[in-house]
Amino acid sequence: MQSYTLYELLEFIRRVLALNVPKAIWVVCEIAQCNESRGHYYLNLIEKQEEGDDIVAKSEAVIWQNQYRQLKRKLGKELDNLLQEGVEVKMMVRVDFHERYGFKIVIEDIDPIYTLGKLELKRRRIIEALQEGDLLGMNADHSLPPVIQRIALISSQTAAGYSDFVNQLESNAYGYHYKWKLFPAAMQGQSTSIEIRNQLKKIRIYGGYDCVVITRGGGARLDLMAFDDFELCKTVAEFPIPILSGVGHETDECILDLVAHTPLKTPTAAAEFLISHNMRFESQLLQLGQELFLTSQAQINDEQLWLEEAKQVLRWQSQSIISNENQSLNYINSDLKQLTENKVRSEQDALRHLEALNHLLSTEETLRRGYSLTIKNGKLLRDIKGVKKGDQIETQIAKGRLISEVIELKKEE
Repeated sequence: MQSYTLYELLEFIRRVLALNVPKAIWVVCEIAQCNESRGHYYLNLIEKQEEGDDIVAKSEAVIWQNQYRQLKRKLGKELDNLLQEGVEVKMMVRVDFHERYGFKIVIEDIDPIYTLGKLELKRRRIIEALQEGDLLGMNADHSLPPVIQRIALISSQTAAGYSDFVNQLESNAYGYHYKWKLFPAAMQGQSTSIEIRNQLKKIRIYGGYDCVVITRGGGARLDLMAFDDFELCKTVAEFPIPILSGVGHETDECILDLVAHTPLKTPTAAAEFLISHNMRFESQLLQLGQELFLTSQAQINDEQLWLEEAKQVLRWQSQSIISNENQSLNYINSDLKQLTENKVRSEQDALRHLEALNHLLSTEETLRRGYSLTIKNGKLLRDIKGVKKGDQIETQIAKGRLISEVIELKKEE
């Protein structure tokens, strides 16, 4: 049986690859890992089954320092966004095989349009799934309190968007004071969705917040692909209090904006929204205060007018009553004088009548008319009781007195 040395075998493989894959070709794959060392980028590339996450192919790849610099000049910041774990890319690669160093895929170019297209398709599928679950607009159904004071802020403390938000919020021209607490999370990369969801769980447990604000500084479309994650967007949609997204982005919205209560373009815009929200409430209070002042002033004016009218009416009525009473008093005074005079005359007539009657009934007049008085022992006799024969009695007549002795008593039947 013929045998070969290891070198011969590997040289044969190299010649076969060089013969069959003489030029660079475009390959579609997913980046499983990416590390940098001395300006070189070492990647693990994989391919998964269309249905499921089983890996059907895996290989190592490299972008040499010089090639990376060329790609950086061509793609700019977009290159770093493409070289992220979990990103599906289309790369122009050259197959390199060396008898000593083995098989290596050398990356020469990357097509960002392919990745953006795949992300857009994935994005559409996620939006459709959210629509089917009635999750779009769910968080927007929660009402913001009239005054926002307690804010849970999810951001990266080292991100520019964090400082923009805080500075704008704390240096507001109206002197509004906000109580906010930072819940730090990565704002880029595969861990973004998991970290934000974990922080939302903490916020839900702590409670007591008026709203949640998720902020990140500006970036290209690939920078923000973490905010298109289905699980993150589902958690935001179902969150029990309003969530504001202040994720800086280009003209396209990330899916987080579609499920958030209020989407805002930048962290600064998110802070301005909170300030404007409280300013509207203050303006409403001031307007209500002005309306209350004007209403009360009008009411006071009406009441003062009514009091003045009542005062005039009371003055007129009192003067009329006093005049009527004075007139009545004059009438009474005039009548009283006449009545008094009449009464005096009447009483004088009655008195004269009584005097005449009294004179007529006096003892002297009675005796003058022929009547007499019989007295015994100084007491006037009205009947014969207590009188007996031999008693001495005195009889008074008009002109004189008679002393008599009782001879006989005769009682009339």
